[in-house]
Amino acid sequence: MVQEFDKVGVVGLGAMGAGIAEVFARAGFNVIGVEIDQAAVDRGRAHVDKSLSRAVSKGKLTEEERAGIDARLTFTTSREDLADADFVVEAVPERMDIKKDVFSDLDRICPPGTILATNTSSLSVTEIAALTGRPDKVVGLHFFNPAPVMKLVEVITTVSTSDETVDLVSEVAKRIGKTPVTAGDRAGFVANALLVPYVNDAVRLYERKVATREEIDSAVQKAAGLPMGPLTLADLVGLDVCLAVMDVLWEEYRDPRYAASPLMRRMVAAGRLGRKSGQGFYAGTDEAPEPRPTGRYAEMVREEETLDLGEMLIAPQIDDAMRMIGDGYASAKDVDTAMRFGCGYPKGPTELLEERGAESVVTTLVAMGEYSLTTVAVPAPLLMDRLPDTQEGEGHGGGCACHG
Repeated sequence: MVQEFDKVGVVGLGAMGAGIAEVFARAGFNVIGVEIDQAAVDRGRAHVDKSLSRAVSKGKLTEEERAGIDARLTFTTSREDLADADFVVEAVPERMDIKKDVFSDLDRICPPGTILATNTSSLSVTEIAALTGRPDKVVGLHFFNPAPVMKLVEVITTVSTSDETVDLVSEVAKRIGKTPVTAGDRAGFVANALLVPYVNDAVRLYERKVATREEIDSAVQKAAGLPMGPLTLADLVGLDVCLAVMDVLWEEYRDPRYAASPLMRRMVAAGRLGRKSGQGFYAGTDEAPEPRPTGRYAEMVREEETLDLGEMLIAPQIDDAMRMIGDGYASAKDVDTAMRFGCGYPKGPTELLEERGAESVVTTLVAMGEYSLTTVAVPAPLLMDRLPDTQEGEGHGGGCACHG
């Protein structure tokens, strides 16, 4: 069925949408990119041109291949030009009112058999699908930035999405060179639900003056082999984006685990969004190393060595992953795939757990709880089940409640 696909529409040509359009054109699809006005179209075309020029200069594309990609790309300001599209991906800003307008329009314009996908990273795919007369043909197709480079796409299903649609979209994802992970419509999906609370945890430790920004970042890089630390990542992604995801998670679960750090909220209010604003945890500073905190928590980490700083951030994320797997939301394989291909992790959470052992992770969580340094109330049941038999009984007796 995938071979019958020919024309793909992409609505919204910001950095992400332009990247998505490029990905489909590279894979041999004819692509129509749609934007709100000519100025936005020109910006989108410039995004694609810059990306393709970079690929040619690095020897990843020949001039002939680039010409073929260009020939398959058409840009327009009219959604009506999608009247014969087989597949449409929406990539407009993360506002439900804008997305509702787009999907209502697409449902009217596109043939009944056209599959409609949203690239939302946090909004309800179910709510979007309900606006159409074809909820069985609506999915989330969440790409990661930059779309031409990152290999993961999350295929998000709703209670109405048909199995045929899911299978077809997953095959399309593979055809464009991506690794699909399928999950249900739940706040944060897989990758963001594991990544952003981890970033929030780092902000919280920084706010509590447990360690400097450099110490926090380098400790996690050392502990898990990550390409960058969580505060550097926050600057790169944008504090406003991190806050938006945390707020969506909070709205869905109302769990302290998903309460945004006050510092994160205040930095966003002050316009300190990271690299995009020129000011963040690092951006806009003279980059000189910060003086070491000298409070109780800092002494606990450095002098008493009660807790390893890197493990203080890795352990809660492993716990989140085990809770997700235990809930039946995602498989261990999909969790690891999402974090490796979507977030650049050398090893996924369950692989990190295998390295450390459940006892080490639970011990870290319990010790953090004693110092009120984690929002994990009780370790995940699936994590507790992995404890050695001599420890498991003690844990279920109440001794492992992280807040006593």
